[in-house]
Amino acid sequence: MNTPFSAPPGGPLSSAAPSLKTEIPRRVVDIPNSPPKRVAPTGTEGNSPATAEMRKLIVGRDISLSGEIAACDVLVVEGTVEAKLRDGHVVEITDTGLFKGSVEIDEADIGGRFEGDITVRGTLKVRTTGRINGNIRYGTLEVENGGQLSGTIQVLGGTPVASPAAAEPAPVPVVDTTADATAETAAG
Repeated sequence: MNTPFSAPPGGPLSSAAPSLKTEIPRRVVDIPNSPPKRVAPTGTEGNSPATAEMRKLIVGRDISLSGEIAACDVLVVEGTVEAKLRDGHVVEITDTGLFKGSVEIDEADIGGRFEGDITVRGTLKVRTTGRINGNIRYGTLEVENGGQLSGTIQVLGGTPVASPAAAEPAPVPVVDTTADATAETAAG
């Protein structure tokens, strides 16, 4: 005998089914030549409100972006960005990245090229492959061997210092040695 199947009341086919909430685990993308990424725990017990609400923008290789960037806590530049970035927390320009424009930021890590105005309230770190050209203002500065700065450089709260590339060379004193050489030749 065949009896028709019916679901019991309150079972899996009841009206409670649409309220099921599935959690999809966050996937970490491994980018070649970048430091390893840490995965944050999925619950709220390990996350502080600051890290849970972090807004991050990654501009990948061979991607160009231009305009004004707002509401971005972390900007990672692997491609080309021509923009104005205000009130962010961290900017990282990888060795393949180029940023043209102006930045006011808490921390900066420059491994590629930066052209324009940069103000870093905290630490400005220039990697071996990093090149900055423009108006540079910083709280503290770390430059690896090979990193380059050119333009106007100023410590926040300090006075501007011209970089060697922008400064005029110091005059070299000229000493007239022809009289001494002539006197030695006549005596000899």
